Amino acid sequence: MTQTRVVVQERDADGCKTRRRFLKATTALAAGGAATIAMPNVSRAQTVVLKMQGAWAATDIFNDMAMEYVDRVNKMAGNRLRIEYLLAGAVVRPFSIMDAVHEGVLDAGHHVTVYWYGKHKAASLFGTGPYFGWNATQGLAWIHKGGGKELYNELIHDILKLNVVGFFSTPMPTQPLGWFKKPIRSLADLKGLKYRTVGLAADLFQKMGLSVAQLPGGEILPAMERGVIDAFEFNNPTSDKRFGAHDVAKHYVMGSYHQATEYFEIIFNKTKFDSLPAEHKAILEYAAEAASTANTATALDQYSKDFFELQEKHGVKVSRTPQDILDAQLKAWDEVLGDLLKDPFFKKVVDSQKAWVKRVVAYELFNAADQRLAYEHHFGKLNL
Repeated sequence: MTQTRVVVQERDADGCKTRRRFLKATTALAAGGAATIAMPNVSRAQTVVLKMQGAWAATDIFNDMAMEYVDRVNKMAGNRLRIEYLLAGAVVRPFSIMDAVHEGVLDAGHHVTVYWYGKHKAASLFGTGPYFGWNATQGLAWIHKGGGKELYNELIHDILKLNVVGFFSTPMPTQPLGWFKKPIRSLADLKGLKYRTVGLAADLFQKMGLSVAQLPGGEILPAMERGVIDAFEFNNPTSDKRFGAHDVAKHYVMGSYHQATEYFEIIFNKTKFDSLPAEHKAILEYAAEAASTANTATALDQYSKDFFELQEKHGVKVSRTPQDILDAQLKAWDEVLGDLLKDPFFKKVVDSQKAWVKRVVAYELFNAADQRLAYEHHFGKLNL
């Protein structure tokens, strides 16, 4: 055996004195006198680059949120795996991302299920489904723990035969009823409007007497300026402010039952995904959960700031959705479901969601503190 003396200099806590300490490191000599040093089993494989396109314009906060996912993957994977992120339209239009990933034109996509629900209306249940009294956090929990993930895989793999692997991230706050050129005081004010929304919400508003156009976010403002639509909803105060919603409408109506449980869908070409080592598959999956926390914090911070800025700097008039519209939405959801429950798979998903809501939301309602009571105690009465 030989002994090697290593000298380490350390500073005391006050940073003024230095002391020396000696560590003894022992190296074993191999037979014949040659020293052997154990080295980690490091692969020299080339970096795998995945091309991911988002459904979001460069200025949209959803683009920032997509990058929060990408950054987490890239940092965790080191130099072995890297996502190269592309903006909406770089390769395909936002509503075509699912097809592009399925076909291998793109390796990955960041969007929402309603952008491809034309393949099967049950896809909208994983983002913009009927309102059963739950919120998006409870909905995302259903995906992870209530059977939603298994039903989603059944839809994309067994029914639609899509060559795709998907994960969900980020429970979105309840979406506003939208932007209008005139005040909305009752259901009568909605009748006959040409209105932008997506997913099953389109069926909902058609039942309520509106004419619906389904458009991606980047096409909303031009459509409003040309008179193709009279009113619209997108998602949140920040996205809306960034693309200039307040330049074409001044009445912002908050709180609605049309889209209360939406999340991002992050998809990968299954052939490409299956070719990756297990640790990289895990990074791609669990980074979605990490981004969910980051995205939620980003949303609550920025949405609340822009909610007030729209009013204080841009003259936007904010109001709550009138009660008769909420009542009409619940009735319309019943009518939409009446037609769609004839499909066995659609019914299977709805039954699963209702069972989850009946148990989970009952617990939450019994347990939740009265937020408004406490808020008004400290900050005064809310004008709602």
